[in-house]
Amino acid sequence: MAPLPSTLPSSYSRITLRERPKAAIDPKLDGSGTFQLERGVKMFSQDEVKPGEAVIKVEWVSIDPAMRGWLNPTRSYVPPVAIGAPMRALAVGRVVLVPKTERTVEGGNDKSAPFMEPLKVGDWVTGVAGWAEYAKLPAKDLQKIQIDKDISPTYYLGALGMTGQTAYWGIHDVGKIKPGETVVVSGAAGAVGSIACQLAKIHGCKVVAIAGGKDKCRWLKEDLGIETVLDYKDADFKKKFREIGYLDVYFDNVGGDILDMCLTRLNKGARIARDAYNDPNPKGLQAYLNLISQRAKIEGFIVFDYADRYHIAAEEMARYIRDGRLKLRETHANGLEECVDALVGLFAGKNQGKMLVKIADDGAKL
Repeated sequence: MAPLPSTLPSSYSRITLRERPKAAIDPKLDGSGTFQLERGVKMFSQDEVKPGEAVIKVEWVSIDPAMRGWLNPTRSYVPPVAIGAPMRALAVGRVVLVPKTERTVEGGNDKSAPFMEPLKVGDWVTGVAGWAEYAKLPAKDLQKIQIDKDISPTYYLGALGMTGQTAYWGIHDVGKIKPGETVVVSGAAGAVGSIACQLAKIHGCKVVAIAGGKDKCRWLKEDLGIETVLDYKDADFKKKFREIGYLDVYFDNVGGDILDMCLTRLNKGARIARDAYNDPNPKGLQAYLNLISQRAKIEGFIVFDYADRYHIAAEEMARYIRDGRLKLRETHANGLEECVDALVGLFAGKNQGKMLVKIADDGAKL
């Protein structure tokens, strides 16, 4: 882990939104694509950091399916990324600059007592930053995190961050899994799907994982211990899916034909949890009448709705990581300029587990 710079550079780089894509993202960074690479952006000065703010050196950013939706100028659970603004992303980083502020005490200003900021230089934090080497953010929007030999900083963008929270609450609060039930997870080799599979397994469910490609299916079966793994690319996939019987919970990460297929295999009282994902041309459901006959339900959810309970999921999953029951895999890209290709690669299925970009000069290319 590289040490923090003793002095901040005079400028930094960032990637901003140049134009809204009508369909697929154009990954070129030469001024003609969806995004624009900006170099030589003036670094924040001490005078620009106001009380309640902090400047962080961004170490890692998360690449998530929801990011595609953030580019659309439509009503959603968060405002769209503005044209000319850095691309929004969850990040982990280290505090490099905080304001110099004095504390006001009852009876006057005590010059000898410095104000104790909740964050100090060197602290590891996580929050919504962006595709940039440095970011100035409200301190209240940054969460201090603890790193040790078992817990990597990147885990706060995966199992201990929004990814893990999405899997946890989708499985437990929306899916309401019970031991012995059959739980089907699509996109099972992805960041959310792989955690959802393991949580269901830990809680005594029969898990059916759906993924694409032999390598991903082998990882799910051999490394994660998921007993039933189906490759949707196989010619006999639908036949094998019917052979599993009926399902009690479906954690949907893909929609489309697989969602429709699951609607035909519902047990009475089945629950379907739908996470947010990108599909510029969503297909209408055909088998939805099965929801009526089986008294089943399909429920969409947004992970931010569980913010006041994040600590419950994080503490539980940290225990699973430490005792080896929750296994994590990450796909790394290196360097700010790789962010766009990583996002495009996410939708092309190039990741196993969590897709991350190291905003620095070390790491592995995609």
